[in-house]
Amino acid sequence: MASDVLHFISKHHLTNVSLLGHSMGGKVAAAVALAPNLGMSTLSHLISVDITPARGNLSNEFKSYVESMKKIEAMKVKTRKEAVDILHETEKDPSIIMFLLTNLVVPPHTSHGHAHFRIPISIFGSSIQDIGSFPYEGGERQWDGKALFIKGEKSAYINRHNIPIAKSFFPDMALEMLDTGHWVHAERPMEFKKLVTDFIS
Repeated sequence: MASDVLHFISKHHLTNVSLLGHSMGGKVAAAVALAPNLGMSTLSHLISVDITPARGNLSNEFKSYVESMKKIEAMKVKTRKEAVDILHETEKDPSIIMFLLTNLVVPPHTSHGHAHFRIPISIFGSSIQDIGSFPYEGGERQWDGKALFIKGEKSAYINRHNIPIAKSFFPDMALEMLDTGHWVHAERPMEFKKLVTDFIS
């Protein structure tokens, strides 16, 4: 995925890019910043949301979300309410449920089709162990630009064990916290937006 981002940046001749990613997307953004073929003026800001570029297993919570999303497609539901009910079996927070359903396509009422996700849930399911990996060891590469890591205070994805690993990759990193779980931008959108805009402006 980092290669795809680098290809897009190169194809469109982009410079001074501010790159933001949440969870797996944060690891992708970090891998882009550390890529050997990254141009000097390509990236200006890196923002990684509730993840560090450390290798580790994904939480059971994340796995349960993927399984619930796969169940939505397997059961061939036709309405958003049916999808909400399935997710509610594993997640009670309405804001997180709505976020997880962002990419759900619901067929028109008169259609014989069923709801499906725009993103390939089956690929996520089969690659779930790979999602916890990272292409570099701590300190193997460095990016000296401005990096911001945003942690959800109730989440364990960024912790005292992996913050030093993040610093070994990004020596100029800053760490901010919001009173959320893992889904920082969904749970505190206005506070999240302010952190990001203050950082890149």
